[in-house]
Amino acid sequence: MFKDPDIGKPAEQLRQERYQRIHTANVLGVPDRVPITCPVGCFPAKYVGALCSAAYYDFDTWYEAYEKTLKEFRPDNFGGMNFQSGRALEIINPKNIRWPGYGIRPTQGFQAIEVDSLKADEFDEYMRDSNSYMLRKHLPRLSDNLAGLSKLPPLYEILHNPGRIQSLAMLLTDPDVAGAIATLQEAGREMRKHLNNQAKFEQLLWDYGYYRTRMAGAMPPYDTISHQLRGMSGVMHDMFRQPDKLIELTEFILEETLAKTPLVPDEHGEIRIFMTNTRGSDDFLSKKQFDTFYWPTFKKLVVTLCERGATPYIFFEGNFDSRIEYILEFPKGKFVARFDRSDIFRAKEILKGHCCIEGNVPSSLLQVGSKKDVIAYCKKLIDIVGKDGGYILSPRTSIDEVKPENLKAMIDFTKEYGVYR
Repeated sequence: MFKDPDIGKPAEQLRQERYQRIHTANVLGVPDRVPITCPVGCFPAKYVGALCSAAYYDFDTWYEAYEKTLKEFRPDNFGGMNFQSGRALEIINPKNIRWPGYGIRPTQGFQAIEVDSLKADEFDEYMRDSNSYMLRKHLPRLSDNLAGLSKLPPLYEILHNPGRIQSLAMLLTDPDVAGAIATLQEAGREMRKHLNNQAKFEQLLWDYGYYRTRMAGAMPPYDTISHQLRGMSGVMHDMFRQPDKLIELTEFILEETLAKTPLVPDEHGEIRIFMTNTRGSDDFLSKKQFDTFYWPTFKKLVVTLCERGATPYIFFEGNFDSRIEYILEFPKGKFVARFDRSDIFRAKEILKGHCCIEGNVPSSLLQVGSKKDVIAYCKKLIDIVGKDGGYILSPRTSIDEVKPENLKAMIDFTKEYGVYR
């Protein structure tokens, strides 16, 4: 019977061991064993028979569910989901997200919804002053409760006219503007009620031997446009109707991202940057489209961040099979590539010795397969992708619906079999 070697170790020792294990894999070294990361999402609630909505409305239940999950599964990195105030979100009522208990059933995980907040004829306006645009147009389109912000003039006009103070005072007393500000204040007060709870949650992870990972985000420019501004439909129209303007916008967002992404070291002196490569997958763009609209700014983003001392953690969502060779153009040993549905065994052949690879136990296998199936797949991953180090084992995507016994088998087997001798 397997006995977890982590049980009984002091939290400080676990933090150091887990950090060293993952760090060694990140820099293409051979750690003591294959590290395991596990972004758990709403799994803790389902594991204890609670509702996913507890993560938004019932802190005590969510905390207890998370503690039980931490205690009984113990991967090297949990990818924790902190408590959020569902009430604060309700006050704002954003159109780009629905969460358990609000817009979807309390038994389901959250859903992201694309909103076309940047119109096809507004690219120049956005590029003249993106901050002003986001305040005056993006936010009002994201939430009807913030519609009053659309009455604000451009920020330059507010802050640079001779009577700026009087002008600003008048603007803030406009009933619609004041209503939008009051909405934000009310939501902020709700969020503040949970600051202690969020700190308590972070302390729980610390006490169970998980080090604090400070990780900023920097999306590939095309994905920023597709996910946050135009939506997939809008940006696909742009590729045919105004391709030059779309390229100009991706280049503008690249420069803004590089200028504004915080490069703040964590407690170990590392600068970690998370990004997803979603719309650059084989599922969405042809090779010609990828080469034209996606790759140039994505490559420059990753290369520049690496040159500035950051370590990009890139989730290649979907299928990236036809484009794995492109990854060789990123700096060797300076980033981590996590794969979803791509052929990770082929990726190992191509990227061996070039970057750390993470992935990719199918969530479907964890959900409907047997323990024997899970162990067989993990063994293959460890034997092939884990050979010579530079590998982290993890599920492909969300584990909200997986069988607990299968997730436990994945973690326990990797700890027992994935030891480098």
